[in-house]
Amino acid sequence: MSNLFTRKLTPSKVGLAVAAPLAAAIFSIIISSLAVIASKKSPIEAFTTMLQFGTETGSLMEVINTATPYYIAAIAIAVTFRAGLFNIGVEGQLRLGALFSCYIGAMFVLPPVLHVAAVFIVAMTFGGLWAAIAAYLKVKRGVNEVISTIMLNSLAGGLSAYLLSKHFALVEVGSNNLQTKELPASAQVPDLMPILRTLGVEDQPGGGVYGMFFVAVALGFVFWFVVNRTRFGFELRASGLNPIAARVSGVNSKRMTFMALVISGAIAGLSGLPEVLGQTHSYNLGFRAGIGFSAIAVALLGRNSAGGMAFSALLFGFLEVSSRSLELIDIAPETYVIMQGSILLSSVVAYEVVRRFRLTLQSNELAKVVQA
Repeated sequence: MSNLFTRKLTPSKVGLAVAAPLAAAIFSIIISSLAVIASKKSPIEAFTTMLQFGTETGSLMEVINTATPYYIAAIAIAVTFRAGLFNIGVEGQLRLGALFSCYIGAMFVLPPVLHVAAVFIVAMTFGGLWAAIAAYLKVKRGVNEVISTIMLNSLAGGLSAYLLSKHFALVEVGSNNLQTKELPASAQVPDLMPILRTLGVEDQPGGGVYGMFFVAVALGFVFWFVVNRTRFGFELRASGLNPIAARVSGVNSKRMTFMALVISGAIAGLSGLPEVLGQTHSYNLGFRAGIGFSAIAVALLGRNSAGGMAFSALLFGFLEVSSRSLELIDIAPETYVIMQGSILLSSVVAYEVVRRFRLTLQSNELAKVVQA
């Protein structure tokens, strides 16, 4: 009986592991090609143009910068996924985290490392507090977190716009641009160009890789370690897989629900910082929108694993950056949205089909063992 559940690799296991991503890739390429053909253009020309543009040095740096907030936000979403929850409110949580961290962080000056840490704490605090509203409603009133976080997204958008325009923005005569006071140099995170220069990379017009890239990498490792190697991670996964069984075994599922949503909101608060700490150094009307919603797709495609989400974040970043080259051959750059959607849809379908097929094989093997 024990041999049935060993982790020994077999041809069938390897085949199933390869089948899902391969089928998803083929299906997404077909759908994307049809979208390009609908524009009366050649899919081969479109993919070649994207590949050439996206692999240039400056483009690769921008891909990493685009992927960094996606990855941090995806980790925030994955925390709730692991607990059997769905935090759709990351967009609002990161927006409020970025706004308050810029406004409060510009009020004082500290030594560089301490100042950046203080900005992180402010962003995580306000992101976590905003998520705590949904957590309280879920635990105390039974309100579905999907509904509450969607509503809180709208409130966060309106609240951030009101606070920026009426209280936080610096008013400059003759300018319509609203932005908070610029963060002092001690709160800014330098890019990684000094390190890249030592590797032979030349300066690029768009700047270097955000310094928060290392923060994203560290968060990915922490997420993997906590979820897979700690008691808290075990209880988190147990609450998500079977809340009733978790309660019977002594896990406080309501406590885990509350903590998962608050931790998710705190991490979400950090996902709005790469750009403001590395480039704009203030919160303004041009703050990048849609990070939280794209991160949902990144988390789903990455199967809520640290490595999988890193790959999917880079993939989404590559598609977003390289799609700008489609205008050179008269194809709407928004075509990359179809590519993202087809990749996500095909991946979800392929992995679900493979999962069910694997369960069927395991059931058949178990039946043979029992009969023997």
